[in-house]
Amino acid sequence: MTTPPGGTRPAPSLSAALTALEAVARRAGLADGAARVEGAALAAALAESAPRAPQAWAEELGRPVGEFFDAASSARRWRQAPTALLSGLVETGSPHAADYAHALVDVTTAACGLGEPSLRVVSNAGVTAAAQLGAVGRSAPGAFPGLPAPGTTAPEVGQWRPGQVTFPTPVLTGFDSVPDVSQVLDALRGGGQQPGAPSGPQPGAVPPSDPQATATAGEQEKAVATEAAEEAVPEKTLEEWLAELDALTGLTTVKAEIHRQSAVLRIEQLRAKQGLKSATITRHLVFNGNPGTGKTTVARLVGGIYKAIGLLSKGQLVEVDRSELVAGYLGQTAVKTSEVVASAIGGVLFIDEAYSLTGDQYGEEAIDTLVKEMEDHRDDLVVIVAGYPGPMAEFVAANPGLASRFRTTITFPDYTDDELVQIFTRLSTSQDYDATPECLARFREILAATPRGEGFGNGRFARNVLESAIGRHAWRLRDVADPTADQLRLLLPEDLADDEQPAAAAGAPDGTSTGSTSSTSDGTTDRTHDGPDGDDDGPGPFDVLGPVSKGDIVGGST
Repeated sequence: MTTPPGGTRPAPSLSAALTALEAVARRAGLADGAARVEGAALAAALAESAPRAPQAWAEELGRPVGEFFDAASSARRWRQAPTALLSGLVETGSPHAADYAHALVDVTTAACGLGEPSLRVVSNAGVTAAAQLGAVGRSAPGAFPGLPAPGTTAPEVGQWRPGQVTFPTPVLTGFDSVPDVSQVLDALRGGGQQPGAPSGPQPGAVPPSDPQATATAGEQEKAVATEAAEEAVPEKTLEEWLAELDALTGLTTVKAEIHRQSAVLRIEQLRAKQGLKSATITRHLVFNGNPGTGKTTVARLVGGIYKAIGLLSKGQLVEVDRSELVAGYLGQTAVKTSEVVASAIGGVLFIDEAYSLTGDQYGEEAIDTLVKEMEDHRDDLVVIVAGYPGPMAEFVAANPGLASRFRTTITFPDYTDDELVQIFTRLSTSQDYDATPECLARFREILAATPRGEGFGNGRFARNVLESAIGRHAWRLRDVADPTADQLRLLLPEDLADDEQPAAAAGAPDGTSTGSTSSTSDGTTDRTHDGPDGDDDGPGPFDVLGPVSKGDIVGGST
């Protein structure tokens, strides 16, 4: 695949990337079908957190959705290390190893387009691309804080051994401003070299063994962690926190369980003050559910509720995933995980996609450290782990220390159509739009036609539909010189229609698209490159609504 002069190379489809990978594998003499299986599993592991990624993966490869999770579980270790087939090619000194590594980079790029991609997926893809290229002597121009600085080189071809070393992970450098996702993807497809970043060792580069560089980065990380930990949590009474919980859209069973947990823990606290014996009650929780069902919102409220009861001293929420717990070298993961836990002491540590920690020695090191820290700080720390039900059950069962500490599981059901309409309405109102009854009726039609299952976006789905509607609303009024206030506010059924207007809005007078995204009536986004951030990590480069507070949604979208 070549890059057009002066242009951005289009992202390959997953099937095309796997076909190219197979072609290299055949030239290298690998077994038929082995490379395709490996590439498909790698793509699943990278796209695991993206809403609707399981369906997109299954549809493109013609496989059952259930196989997505098995494939992802088998390949998580390759997020930060060369794949099994690439390792074999490198060890035997195959002349095709470099071509295979570059073909794997195209697979990581294709994985970013599955479902509703997020910057988190793109970040994971960058780490994975660096690991594959590093195995064949291509070094990435940077590292995460605490890891070796730019200029570190990989072993010579044939010298790498599995488990011996993991290579530095890339950071984005050389951009004059915050890059959008297409720039990130283009940088990844270029083999890790960012626009404007000089090649070769950088000034001030130090080897991995330099303790001063690691200490400096560690101090910066601790400063950030301390700042996060000291963020003020609103002073509210227990009744006020519970009222805020009850105001959320839907989640009836979730609310009942949080109320029950609060009552039990409050009474145990009062018994302890009276000198009465107390049963050992774990405070840690497992949240099961699809994306966009309010898990992060409820976790934030749990911190406030437990603080009001007196179980936590601060009540802050620290939200992380695997990338913020696992380092690039064995031994550094324990330090990194401990620092994250330190930032959460006094509040709630929320680990999204916690199951991604299983399956490799780096994740196991993080889990072992987490179990120890949970015990050391059991009086002033609550840990909540979240993800899909099946993988989460495997995660808890993978370590006896986890099973004994996570005894309470709360399942977050998908929102009903009525609840999604309520979320859509509240989102609209928060942005000074009024959805007409006819518009809401059209939204119900879209909901009825949308398949539900693992990966359904729930609150994020409603948000995506609204973003598309706002774009069509603007296009509908493009020729109105002086629209009235009502025209500027009202959303009509045609604003939710499946047509080519948003594509034409990109600038092509004949209605053809010159942009890179188009929206469908079901709120998903069809991209020729990556588009808006589907997660709640912050606004994406094409995020029409911008950051919307949880209070605006009153129902959450995580």
